[in-house]
Amino acid sequence: MTVAKVWKLLRQPVGRPTPENFICVEEQLPPCDDGDVITEAEYLSVDPYMRYKIRQIPLNSTMVGSQVARVTESKNPQWPVGSLMVHYQGWRTHTHLSSKFLQTKDNNVSPLPDMGNLPKSLGIGVIGMPGITAYFGFLEICQPKAGETVLVNGAAGAVGSIVVQIAKMKGCKVIAFAGSDEKVAWVKELGADYAFNYKTTNIGEALSQAAPENINCYFDNVGGQFSAEVLPHLADLCRVSVCGAISTYNDDSKDIGAVSLTSPFSEATLIWKQLRVEGFLCYRWNDRWTEGLKQLQHWVLEGKIKYKETVFHGFDKMPSAFIGLFDGENIGKAVVKL
Repeated sequence: MTVAKVWKLLRQPVGRPTPENFICVEEQLPPCDDGDVITEAEYLSVDPYMRYKIRQIPLNSTMVGSQVARVTESKNPQWPVGSLMVHYQGWRTHTHLSSKFLQTKDNNVSPLPDMGNLPKSLGIGVIGMPGITAYFGFLEICQPKAGETVLVNGAAGAVGSIVVQIAKMKGCKVIAFAGSDEKVAWVKELGADYAFNYKTTNIGEALSQAAPENINCYFDNVGGQFSAEVLPHLADLCRVSVCGAISTYNDDSKDIGAVSLTSPFSEATLIWKQLRVEGFLCYRWNDRWTEGLKQLQHWVLEGKIKYKETVFHGFDKMPSAFIGLFDGENIGKAVVKL
């Protein structure tokens, strides 16, 4: 029998999560019957959206998330022992995937693309869900045109750093904000025309300097006060892609379904500037997922997309790696290596 270590939600966080919100337990997995597979995690993802998902899952549930996993036991010819997959069974070292589950549509189980000499961890990074989020969320919603001005916040993160580079490939002027001087330096290396540390810069003054002609595309990972300060600097007919709102994730008043009058997007400005503001989930483009992965991998291999990973070693680091996202500890994608 295989024994898995599993991180579960012990109690709901109040504000910023702490290690005391999580507990690690052991679970004995069911036997591997006909059509089943058992996997062992090699890399696990931590992402800001998990803070929001915590509000939706019951206590004592397995923490949500994706992982790159290797098949260690199989009675399924589609998944031989040793094959690699990406699945979303959460913060666990070992996983039992039943025949019934594997036959379910939209089970979010997929083969890891052939990475060649690239790190396998990219399957939960630039050549995975974060990459797809940047690729479709920017290109499909913002529809950038050469010569336009693009603003990206959270620009040193897993998604924002990719958007910066795609925008430059499309011939745009890019203004980027990140949370430390080290991150700003890296974003400049990625090609941003202007990069600012939002913690030490007046956002409005920086945008007046960098974009006197105003902003045509705004890719928003932060929300809240940052977006409120950006709003006056958006051009008429600006396209706003709302990917995330990490500045609000630890605010418990932002619960799902709660009535709130604190949106940074003023109705008057939306109307008079004729802005198009659209939120999205990357799974909207499930039918084009492979297309996106192939293009992203091609750009990585060509050197057109650069990446960084912040790697934490050991399954015991899952909570601290996750919590560190809200302290800005990561540059690029944060992953936990087992």
